[in-house]
Amino acid sequence: MFRLWAREFKDNRMLKDIVIEDDRDDTRTHKIFRALEEICLQFDLSKPIWLESTVSDFKRHSKTRFTQDNFIDEIDFDYLEIQVIEED
Repeated sequence: MFRLWAREFKDNRMLKDIVIEDDRDDTRTHKIFRALEEICLQFDLSKPIWLESTVSDFKRHSKTRFTQDNFIDEIDFDYLEIQVIEED
């Protein structure tokens, strides 16, 4: 089972969160992109852009933050954090 946890923060307070589960037989990268797409649908967001620093953090820690720099549209929170919480 693959599980990705996403949380929106503003002023160091969590506004909302969601856990996306994926038990399909697919690559980790595909699961991450599908989960992020589902998160954006649920939170009514445009898809964030993966900057070099975002990719680097995610590779190192299985966790990263998307700030205003990652979005084309204006966001009403400080950052969106995603974290892999379970992989098999």
